[in-house]
Amino acid sequence: MGIIAWIVIGLIAGAVAKALTPGKDPGGCLVTIVIGIVGGLLGGWLGQLIFDVDGLKGFFHLSTWITAVVGSVIVLLIYRLIAGRRG
Repeated sequence: MGIIAWIVIGLIAGAVAKALTPGKDPGGCLVTIVIGIVGGLLGGWLGQLIFDVDGLKGFFHLSTWITAVVGSVIVLLIYRLIAGRRG
């Protein structure tokens, strides 16, 4: 799967992560995009590392989307911790 597909998955995963985690986020649309992309990459890497599965089977495979959303939630929570301490 190419980098363009991961960017698209990241955009959607970032939006889903923001919808799943309650509370006010200290970022806007651009932050959601970055969190989604980073979270998607993190989720794919963690899926391969922990579960030893090929989570990158394809754009429409369920495991790809689950790992991207889980990774995005992790990155969003970390971002909230860091941004919350500054503000």
